[in-house]
Amino acid sequence: MRHARRRIVRRVTRLAAVGGLLLGGAMVTQAAMASETPPAARTLAAADGTGDTGAALVTRLGTARTAGTWTGADGRPVVAVTDETAAREVRSAGAEAKVVSHSMNQLKSATATLRSAPRVAGTAWAVDYRTNRVVVSADSTVSAGDWSRMSQVAAKIGSFVRMEHAKGTFTTRLNGAQPILSTGGRCSAGFNVTDGQSDFILTAGHCGPAGSTWFAGNQQLGRTVSSTFPGNDFSLVQYASGKAGDGADVVAIGGGNGVRITGIADASVGQRVFRSGSTSGLHDGQVTALNATVNYPEGTVTGLIQTNVCAEPGDSGGPLFSDGIALGVTSGGNGDCRAGGTTFFQPVTRALAALNVKLIVSAQTAGGATRSASPAPSAPAAQGAVAPNAASPGSSAPVTGASAQTLLARLTDPRNVGPGLLVIAGSLIALVATRYIRAEQDRKAYQRYYSATWG
Repeated sequence: MRHARRRIVRRVTRLAAVGGLLLGGAMVTQAAMASETPPAARTLAAADGTGDTGAALVTRLGTARTAGTWTGADGRPVVAVTDETAAREVRSAGAEAKVVSHSMNQLKSATATLRSAPRVAGTAWAVDYRTNRVVVSADSTVSAGDWSRMSQVAAKIGSFVRMEHAKGTFTTRLNGAQPILSTGGRCSAGFNVTDGQSDFILTAGHCGPAGSTWFAGNQQLGRTVSSTFPGNDFSLVQYASGKAGDGADVVAIGGGNGVRITGIADASVGQRVFRSGSTSGLHDGQVTALNATVNYPEGTVTGLIQTNVCAEPGDSGGPLFSDGIALGVTSGGNGDCRAGGTTFFQPVTRALAALNVKLIVSAQTAGGATRSASPAPSAPAAQGAVAPNAASPGSSAPVTGASAQTLLARLTDPRNVGPGLLVIAGSLIALVATRYIRAEQDRKAYQRYYSATWG
């Protein structure tokens, strides 16, 4: 019985060692493959190198001959143009052209007319590039009289202005993506930024006026030193210690996990994006419009990114990003993450320019990651030949920084060759040990047998 148990133990040990060799080999192979294209190699430049981005084509052709650009289902830029000559130029540049009836100048004139009309809280509008229309939405708080007046304004502009009812109410998402709290309510931390001397949290302006004190749990986090709302929706919370500390280039996505931020850009219509917040965690969707206007009960905010990503109270100020590129901070919207809804974001590029600060981003190398200030933002973030649905949040990282990374995370990090080699070495030692133990046991059994025979 004892010998049978020993045989079972030896067999299990050998199988485990062989499995370790296979696992270690896979880890080393994966690390070698990952090292060929490190996260730092991601750029904000366009695309596939075969042609101009949609934004560049719009700039070249002008707003009188174009009506916006978006990312198609195949990842190629699509440009709305008003004549066939412009369409041929777009196609020769490697993009797809769509001939439409109204130029961007006409669409902007329509939104300017809506802005000049008497303000109605609970309404929002944005240019839908794909349908070549201005879409005006009214939530459940808009009265029948206000709806009638807005409809009359829309009818005078033209048939390309569409009125529609929206479910729920357009509100700020006050109540990340770590939760930060003050006497005004709960918000989510957006991105860490710096002015070269001190570090700050970039979050939503409606989260609190200048002078608001913020806490993370029972610890005082910092104080709001600049806030803009309405009009725009951004604010700066200066860290009480002056520094953001380890993991300043990481945004939380829940469960102790985070995404490393490597750059900054403007969003593009059709782009797949991800939002994180302290209430609802990580969710994704697409950018549906740019330069949106929302008439919150507290005031009007313009120049927002409109998306179909859900958000809930407490998510205000949380980060919007894609492939590790910072795009915006959560402003407000309607609906929730059970029924869905529309969420608006303050563009990060506009906020940083107004506040004269830079985003803290990852300057990742093969040996690890260090933080640095972001360069000037690029043109609208292009996803090149990658279809929008193929986009990802970005490279993963622990929310507290690399110094707090767990042993399990280090062992499974695909960029690290060392753990794989350790697993292989340990497995080889186990195999050698089992062979040695078996040989010793056979030798002792041989001695016992012959000593008993000759004795």
